[in-house]
Amino acid sequence: MEIVSMQFFMALGSIILLDILLGGDNAVVIAMAANKLPANLRRKAILIGTGGAVVIRLVMTLIAVWLLTIPFLQALGGLILLPIAVKLLVPAEQEENVTASDSLMGAIKTIIIADAAMGVDNVLAIAGASHGSFLLVACGFLISIPIIVGGSTVIGKLMDRFPVILYAGAGLLGWTAGSMIGHDKILGTLLQQMAGSWAPISLQILLAVAVIAIGLWMSRKRAVQ
Repeated sequence: MEIVSMQFFMALGSIILLDILLGGDNAVVIAMAANKLPANLRRKAILIGTGGAVVIRLVMTLIAVWLLTIPFLQALGGLILLPIAVKLLVPAEQEENVTASDSLMGAIKTIIIADAAMGVDNVLAIAGASHGSFLLVACGFLISIPIIVGGSTVIGKLMDRFPVILYAGAGLLGWTAGSMIGHDKILGTLLQQMAGSWAPISLQILLAVAVIAIGLWMSRKRAVQ
């Protein structure tokens, strides 16, 4: 994939959008972990903790990109991504709860561990959307992480005001899942042999629409309850 191509910038835009949508909760956790510290130490804990978390997340994502080149694992990753996409449209039953630390090192440790634990869905989504490009992953992280850390409150308000952002993100995750399944080295080839060359793109459209439809249905069902 050429750096100056439209395909590159579309993939980069997808990675940034997914990273922001799936990383919002992580920004909240970062703020909670340093909440008990004095203002001067809080900023230091957030900067150092976020830096450590970004390095670990980047390493995890690069490993995931490599793993997704293995036959069947790419398709499996796509299947795992589907419930993550639906979950994006369903209101959480409970908020994330992280115990704030009253020491600088304790807060940094909490931030790094919590981000790594909560970032698995993020890692999988970004790895799938990168089309195997390590450069895309790195560029996406460099652009989206500062946005998440610095503008988590603004991002949350935008999502509340414009729900279409969430639907676009969920549909994009469904599309990415379909791409991962449809382009798996073994399953993708079998799919094209059985259903023709249009099978992968048809699967991507189908899963994108299905994710949004199921997410809407589950969201309305929970609202009634």
